[in-house]
Amino acid sequence: MAIPVEVLEAEVLSLSEAERSRLIDRLIASLEKDPEWETAWSEEADRRETRISSGETTWVRGEDAVARIRSKLA
Repeated sequence: MAIPVEVLEAEVLSLSEAERSRLIDRLIASLEKDPEWETAWSEEADRRETRISSGETTWVRGEDAVARIRSKLA
């Protein structure tokens, strides 16, 4: 028996931010089965981590990244 989407949505939104993030990652992974895409994204993630570790760049909070994008689109 399937859980109504509204009930599931309410349950998901009651999770912590970390739990919701983990769930999003798993849901996206369940939809994307393109091995070339997965390899390319893994390589990009490694490049980004290397740049952060070397001090070439720093982390940007998600809220700040969205604000930057919105200001460029406005």
